[in-house]
Amino acid sequence: MDYIAIIHKDDGSHYGVSFPDFPGCITAGRTVDDAKDMATEALALHVEGLQEDGEDIPKPSSLEAIMQSPEFADGVAFLVSLQQPDRTVRVNLTMTERELQVIDAAAAAQGMKRSTYLVKAGLQSAH
Repeated sequence: MDYIAIIHKDDGSHYGVSFPDFPGCITAGRTVDDAKDMATEALALHVEGLQEDGEDIPKPSSLEAIMQSPEFADGVAFLVSLQQPDRTVRVNLTMTERELQVIDAAAAAQGMKRSTYLVKAGLQSAH
């Protein structure tokens, strides 16, 4: 999901970034690129905190709605993608004891745990 961020710079300061959809989520960087990189991290951490607190994540506002606010009129808007990590889930597999031994040996030979080996093998065969 993409959210609008507003970048702004006051004389003698770093580039500041705020998120109209997330009051209180702000960050800054010495350069525009630094500020954009920090914005991605700030948004992810802010949303993670909201989720941990059981709060709803707002839907992204439109650019038109945001730019109508005098608070953001002097800023420059850009999109920040909310990159949420995939949730890890536990699964139960059924296989023969011999198959498990072969998988465990192959995983160990590659310096991997069983689950890592199975995920990588499955993803490779899917491509």
